[in-house]
Amino acid sequence: MTAPLDVLVVGAGPTGLALATQLRAYDTPFRIVDRSLDRARESRAPAIQPRTLEMLAGLGVTDDLVERGSTAVRLHLHLPGRELQVPVFDVGCEDTAYPFLLFLPQSETEAVLTARLAARDVTVERGTELVSTEREGGYVSCGLRCPDGSQETVRARYVVGCDGAHSTVRTQAGIAFEGHAYPQTFFLADLEVEGLEPGAAHTYMTAAGMLFFFPLGTPASWRMIAMRPPGLRGGEVTLSLLQQFVDDWTTDRAWHDDHRLILRDPVWMTAFRIHNRGAIHYRNGPFFLAGDAAHIHSPAGGQGMNTGIQDALNLGWKLAHVCRGASPESLLETYEAERAPVGHGVRRLTDRAFTLGTSGNPALRLARTHLAPRLAPLLLRTTRPRARLFRTVSELGIHYRRGPASTSGPHRPRQGPRAGDRLPDVPPGLHQRTAAPGYHLLLTGPAHLWPSAGPEGGRHGLLSVHHLGTDSPWPDVTHALVRPDGYVGYVTRGDDLTGLRTYLERWLTGLVP
Repeated sequence: MTAPLDVLVVGAGPTGLALATQLRAYDTPFRIVDRSLDRARESRAPAIQPRTLEMLAGLGVTDDLVERGSTAVRLHLHLPGRELQVPVFDVGCEDTAYPFLLFLPQSETEAVLTARLAARDVTVERGTELVSTEREGGYVSCGLRCPDGSQETVRARYVVGCDGAHSTVRTQAGIAFEGHAYPQTFFLADLEVEGLEPGAAHTYMTAAGMLFFFPLGTPASWRMIAMRPPGLRGGEVTLSLLQQFVDDWTTDRAWHDDHRLILRDPVWMTAFRIHNRGAIHYRNGPFFLAGDAAHIHSPAGGQGMNTGIQDALNLGWKLAHVCRGASPESLLETYEAERAPVGHGVRRLTDRAFTLGTSGNPALRLARTHLAPRLAPLLLRTTRPRARLFRTVSELGIHYRRGPASTSGPHRPRQGPRAGDRLPDVPPGLHQRTAAPGYHLLLTGPAHLWPSAGPEGGRHGLLSVHHLGTDSPWPDVTHALVRPDGYVGYVTRGDDLTGLRTYLERWLTGLVP
């Protein structure tokens, strides 16, 4: 039996890889295993939201992701009788260095994260499957089946299931996965399409449902997603079937378009069902769930992979701090308290969007074909609703204000982010200054108010101090503690550090040389 681990990460999709990358940044002993022999080669999740790019920037991978992807994608909305170009993230994203939706195949996202791990001497153990778990004292004894069929037993303090909708970890932990499957079946294909304007995402809205084309680049130029028409019999998905379907939905129906879309050279094609399910708990003792193991839902809005990565980056630093003795075990209880409401919110949001886009209800069919063409231009001219929508879709609006690790001091700032809010990148470059692992104490106002070394400086090597002066997210004399995941943990006006010290004594307690 090998030496005990702090963490066993099960699953090496984007969620597991992001978690492993963060654990490696803290030098936490871990292993990452995946039963698949190779990483995903299909495109799967094709888009990365601004908040995910912000959080991954601290791990040193965002620049590579942006270089490989496309940031200039426009959205074309094809409605009966008209075609609209919809601005994407032109409002509501002024406080981020990434005011765009990055189109990048999931296979490329996984390649970048895997390369980052390899550069830090971490090997993803492919073809290795978790087959059993048993709690023994302060560890979980994990039975692994290796690629050659041999068995290995490892002990770990914590086991994190990033192993998808059919999670073995979730089953071993005895956590229920509740929800339902939608009745519709969907087509999915990566292929070439003649007749589509490149550099844009295209949405066709019809009475029967919606048809999507997303630009990929690799392994094919386009990702197609569409609902199987009601009454169409099941069977093998073929190119001719998809072509017939696209012809029916995009021609001879009063479309603004006067040309036919030609499908060719498919890389892969499939039919699938969509589920809306969630784990009743994200933790049971030493077991944790993240990503699709914790929540699955409609792909509407491109939330799934992004939510999973952000699960991982909420959990990873907490595991690292607890494992090194710098934080109490109670810090781990904040993971479910913070992330479960986010998962529930995404499931509700995507369910509503899915229902509006696919329902056979006569009123909703009428809305898609008659009301949408008339109302869409008006809605696109309204700035505030679009900004609110983009804050939601971009995930920049996620906050933990009600979380146990979010505390306002005796004098809450009149303006600026509150405890539990994401730290905005204001002034520009602030995120880069606070990207190093650990907490970051921000001191605003005249320099003479603060000791030159900064209060609590260097505690456990996990606290950095930054004097912002008057150029900060808060207009008043303020001090704020930013957590390792970029959210404000504590904030108050004034220079009295009593509340700050109380916060640190609760969440950053252990004495580490």
